Amino acid sequence: MKENDHRSVSFLDIDEDNSGQRIDNWLKRELKGVPTSLIYRILRKGEVRVNKKRIKPEYKLQAGDVLRIPPIHLDQKKEAEFTVGDRLQKVIEESILFEDEVMLVINKPSGIAVHGGSGLQFGVIETLRQIRPNIKQLELVHRLDKETSGCLMIAKKRSALRNLHQQLREKVVDKRYWALVSGAWPSKLKRVELPLFKNENAANGRNVKVDQVNGKPSQTRFKVLRRFSEATLVEAFPVTGRTHQIRVHATESGHPIALDDRYGESEFDKKMKRMGVNRLFLHAATLTFIHPRSEEKVRIEAPLEQSLKDALDNLATESN
Repeated sequence: MKENDHRSVSFLDIDEDNSGQRIDNWLKRELKGVPTSLIYRILRKGEVRVNKKRIKPEYKLQAGDVLRIPPIHLDQKKEAEFTVGDRLQKVIEESILFEDEVMLVINKPSGIAVHGGSGLQFGVIETLRQIRPNIKQLELVHRLDKETSGCLMIAKKRSALRNLHQQLREKVVDKRYWALVSGAWPSKLKRVELPLFKNENAANGRNVKVDQVNGKPSQTRFKVLRRFSEATLVEAFPVTGRTHQIRVHATESGHPIALDDRYGESEFDKKMKRMGVNRLFLHAATLTFIHPRSEEKVRIEAPLEQSLKDALDNLATESN
């Protein structure tokens, strides 16, 4: 999240993954480029509020908290450094699958982060704010990993954001992912329940692991879609929404996802590269939710990019 994300007051809903974190640490991580001294100043002055109340820097966030962040401005010279290029704007514009007056859904390309930070100037949300400058509020409803593609919801109205967050908490939203995994996924393995612990300081890059003591309850349901000689295309339905959940559950089941640079398997990745897989093969293929205004059920499908379709064709040819 960049400094210029907050030209106006922002409201964010805290989910389970962020619960238990100190507010000052959370702000330092999320407000990339904002000096630590400024973060403590806005906390001290009561400009950051949780559930409409002043909080101290040591306050620990809870799932369901509503966080208010005040406007934080860049000076004009710095602002010019954060202009999204025409190419990225075009890519995101062409990725929009659904849009109306309260929300939109895009088919997020792999390799583009949902927001800036960690050395990245721009993400999906910064780009959309430049594409749609007249929309006062554009907020991410949920997130996808940078290398994961597919359905991503963005709210244009505060009421829509609250409604969709409630649907996520109550598990009304149905998100289905396609993943190409190593080997023959067992037809009988339809559910993986392994508690996951997120270690922010992991040295080996695998910052999420199974931990029976400290891990949070996590469940993913799997279904075989298509079999190949050395891989399986599966549908993954994350019942809970932990960081890297599908990726870790697949690896812990003995079937890592193709080209997963954190939790994958190098020999399998080499084979899949020869078949044309050039990125993490994890794609948010379908999204079903209740529209926050019309209250009608909406189902969005995000097509696979052509390179992944071609790779599946190559795998099918090899398997015959």
